[in-house]
Amino acid sequence: MTRVPDIQSTPPMSQLHDEFLQVPIICSESPVMIQFVSNPGVGSSSDALSASLSACPSGRSASEVEIEVLFHDADGYVYDDGFCTTLPASAFLGCDGDSEDVEAGGATTGLLRGPSPGMEFVERDGKGELKWSEMEGRFGRSSSAHGDTAGENESASSAKEPVLVNQNSNPKRSISRSSSHGIRIALDSCERNSSSNLTEKDIKQAIMFSASLNKLSLSQDEATEYTHLILEEIQTGQGLAKLSGTRKGTLNDLQPTCWSTPIPTKHIQCMTSAAIVFFRAHWRRIWVIVMWLVACAALFTWKFMQYRQRLAFEVMGYCLPTAKGAAETLKFNMAIVLLPVCRNTITWLRRSRSINSVIPFNDNINFHKLVAAGIVIGIILHGGTHLSCDIPRIAMADKTIFGRTIAGDFGYHQPSYMEIVTSIEGTTGIAMVVLMLIAFLLASRPSRRNPGSLPPLVRQMAGFNAFWYSHHLFIVVYVLLIVHSMFLFLAKDVSEKTTWVYVVIPVMIYFGERIFRMVRSMAYESKILDAITYPGKVLSLKMTKPPGFRYQSGMYVFVQCPQVSKFEWHPFSLTSAPDDDHLSIHIRSLGDWSYHVYDMFHEALRCSNLDLPKVYIDGPYGAASQDHSKYEIILLIGLGIGATPFISVLKDIANGLDKEGCAANHHSANGLRKAYFYWVTREQGSFEWFRDIMREVSAQDSKQGVVEMYNYLTSVYQEGDKRSVLISAIQALHFARHGIDIISKTPVRTHFSRPNWPRVFHGLARKHIGERIGVFYCGPDDLGRQLERLCHKMNMRTFTKFVFHKEHF
Repeated sequence: MTRVPDIQSTPPMSQLHDEFLQVPIICSESPVMIQFVSNPGVGSSSDALSASLSACPSGRSASEVEIEVLFHDADGYVYDDGFCTTLPASAFLGCDGDSEDVEAGGATTGLLRGPSPGMEFVERDGKGELKWSEMEGRFGRSSSAHGDTAGENESASSAKEPVLVNQNSNPKRSISRSSSHGIRIALDSCERNSSSNLTEKDIKQAIMFSASLNKLSLSQDEATEYTHLILEEIQTGQGLAKLSGTRKGTLNDLQPTCWSTPIPTKHIQCMTSAAIVFFRAHWRRIWVIVMWLVACAALFTWKFMQYRQRLAFEVMGYCLPTAKGAAETLKFNMAIVLLPVCRNTITWLRRSRSINSVIPFNDNINFHKLVAAGIVIGIILHGGTHLSCDIPRIAMADKTIFGRTIAGDFGYHQPSYMEIVTSIEGTTGIAMVVLMLIAFLLASRPSRRNPGSLPPLVRQMAGFNAFWYSHHLFIVVYVLLIVHSMFLFLAKDVSEKTTWVYVVIPVMIYFGERIFRMVRSMAYESKILDAITYPGKVLSLKMTKPPGFRYQSGMYVFVQCPQVSKFEWHPFSLTSAPDDDHLSIHIRSLGDWSYHVYDMFHEALRCSNLDLPKVYIDGPYGAASQDHSKYEIILLIGLGIGATPFISVLKDIANGLDKEGCAANHHSANGLRKAYFYWVTREQGSFEWFRDIMREVSAQDSKQGVVEMYNYLTSVYQEGDKRSVLISAIQALHFARHGIDIISKTPVRTHFSRPNWPRVFHGLARKHIGERIGVFYCGPDDLGRQLERLCHKMNMRTFTKFVFHKEHF
């Protein structure tokens, strides 16, 4: 194994030991990425050295190699500018006189000398069929002989065997060395005939086995087609080349532009503090929360000081002003808790750029939960001090002090503990606490989950149903709140009974919205134009567009199906574009309501019933995704069905590209210059959900290149894994030949496993230096938090600003 020598003249490299720089390096015309694992003695144990090789010699005559070195941590975040230097060509495998060079496509690769791993074949049974029980073992051993990843540790003898590489003059039809090597690894696992030749049946069975191993659906016709594709490459003289080379630690098929220019990074010593970066990213949230806290503190202090001066303070002490101060904050919070769920009002306010620029409307549900937490704290302070302190002190107060201070408030009768608790103010207060406790518990995440193992009757009252119906208890709570405020003890004047002043306007806005929604939804009965069921229990509905229905891409609507429930409304992102003459949504069966809707439409379609269930819609409502129009560069990330809001955005962008003048300027009609779409899904059948849309977007964007789409399938073993190497190779070969991905059946290439998000963000920061990128995410909260932290780190360490947005319903 060749070692990269120390470079004493370069300070960063001089601190490193060459023990951990023991990796083979491939010489190539295109820059490649080599990972060096740091030893614990240098920096932290998680540190790593990333070297990007550029300007590697294309022939044996070159004497030196130029490399670029970047330093980054385990997550891929660059924390130093690195440096560029040159090394002797003899430092690299395949570039010295002792190794054998084989040229392919203008690139030079080095060969490792060593014993040939040989070929092992799968035996046949009595009928001549391959023994599949041994196939995987043979496949693993053959792959191990070539390395754990495609292209590792090739021997000189095995390198001299023909490898499949398409070297036609058309560069679009060429495939990578790793793809060629992957085909060879897989085919080496099959038994050959007496002439050591593979038959068509052998190749087909190997393809079927690889697809099954990776949980991919593959028909016999498709397997036959891919077999013929491989045979055609084998039989074409121009498709044969002798290749070898070590690929260990490299990033296969990297575009030369990805790593050709070092990304400017902010040095640690002059980097802006994390607090300032955090404030710049979240200042809208911060000022709203600070104003809310200041208002609560001011109201508490004002009422506390007011009751500190009352005669009743002599009886109850500091318990009284504490309870009254908490009560004042409860009035305030019970009023504003309604505003974040007034969706029509929020959607209307979002249209104002000035208001939308200072108020974080995308966090309306989070603010609703925050205020609810403030209500819980207020209840504990107010109710707790009353029950544990104020009422006992009133009941046990000295009669002389009681008569001189607060006797008039109780009709000159000193009540007992139970008399106060069972009074109007006591019973209404306790009733409110019980009802709000029910609503809070049923709104929590564990209770909203709907286990399918529950009996049907119990399941009807669990999950979303429990949350939805229990939240309507607030109607009773607000009635009790008004009654409670009218019978307060120690409050003589009507001017002190101010609860109604706090809540009247928010309650009117909220109930006005509910009436408006009810009337509008009856007018927005949509006729179903088309209904399609997809794998994964996904229902696609294409509906008529109601007159006057205007919306922006990224918005959502509430949907009701009266045959399932007349009271339940569920939010779904629109997958149609604003310019379309119809509306479309995609519903995935994740709960009892969506299961019932899917089953009803599935049964109707199966029986060819033209009388499809009725659907009412309410909306549109604003969402985070509609803010994509604020940016010239956007990154859209959807997990599973979370891709729905971005489908509308992509269609809108594609429609805008068709407008006059956009093709010449290479941007969409709304000023967007670049859109990156990453869709991560678990099942291959998911690609059918938006297959037609992705084909349409690809066709409309073929000339402008504004949209870049990336599909990721997590059920397949990651690229380079020996179990997916054959599928990866066939995928690359088919894509190079026909421009269609064999996994998604679209012009969008499917990648295996999950995206390396630090690498994705780092690449965008390199490509768009000093620019502002809007990051939009829809999916599970765990990844959302990771992406938000990643945006924060990239903002600290690069000159590119990433602004994170997450969908909340």
